[in-house]
Amino acid sequence: MVSKPLFRYDVGRFAPINWLEFSERTGRFATCAPLHDSLCFLHEMADATKKTLVIVPTYNERENLPALVARLLMLSPQVELLVVDDNSPDGTGLLADELASKHPQIHVLHRPGKAGLGRAYIAGFKWALERGYEFILEMDGDFSHDPDDIPRFLAAAADSDLVIGSRYSNGIRVINWPLRRLILSLAAAEYVRVITGMPFTDPTGGFKCFRRRALASIDLDAVKSNGYSFQIELTHKIWRQGMKVVEVPIIFTDRFQGVSKMSGAIVREAVWMVWSLLIQNGLRRWPRSRAR
Repeated sequence: MVSKPLFRYDVGRFAPINWLEFSERTGRFATCAPLHDSLCFLHEMADATKKTLVIVPTYNERENLPALVARLLMLSPQVELLVVDDNSPDGTGLLADELASKHPQIHVLHRPGKAGLGRAYIAGFKWALERGYEFILEMDGDFSHDPDDIPRFLAAAADSDLVIGSRYSNGIRVINWPLRRLILSLAAAEYVRVITGMPFTDPTGGFKCFRRRALASIDLDAVKSNGYSFQIELTHKIWRQGMKVVEVPIIFTDRFQGVSKMSGAIVREAVWMVWSLLIQNGLRRWPRSRAR
């Protein structure tokens, strides 16, 4: 007999859920009887908050880190933070260790030196997968991405494999960028769409939420790119499998403090990467299978 839908807390809102359907989709709580629905509800609430991880690569972000930690710790539902530090000369890694000693939700992964954005995220993804996190977010550590947007990402990820924070969905939402930089970013998005066929407005954006199954489907050691084209490559590898990718609009504010990491080498890498992705997909400009 199918139990009656109950109400459960789901990323900031109450929503009805049928436990039989939930069990079939997730493979969990299939044996819960109606009498124990309330206990299952409480257990799932607690479990969900423990399985969300925000990965922030850092290199000389000491000025931003304390404020970022404070903002993340205020979020509901609760998230955990993994700082991936590339041996920052300004002591960001040491400061992260101090913060982690005070807050159990904060974790630190030290790397021996600066090896690029992509390598930092790959190390963070592996760390998250090994520890069973279900929702894995990537974001900048300089407040270009607003931590308060994270609950919206989690809501969208409830029935998606990848959520992309888009600066260009239904309009342009960029603050403090010079016109030249904005034109370059928009041109890059159109270039990626034309070559690869990915229908996303912001394929180079770095504010994302991955479901565990999406990252687990990728051979992370085979990811080639390391700069901003890393974002394009990862999205393409998920999209071309037919997984569900959605965009949520965000407001992007250029770096409050620190120095931009954009370079000519990063741009050149992105130019050639999209052609490589097209070849990897058998010259198809569509997924190999239909999204769920």
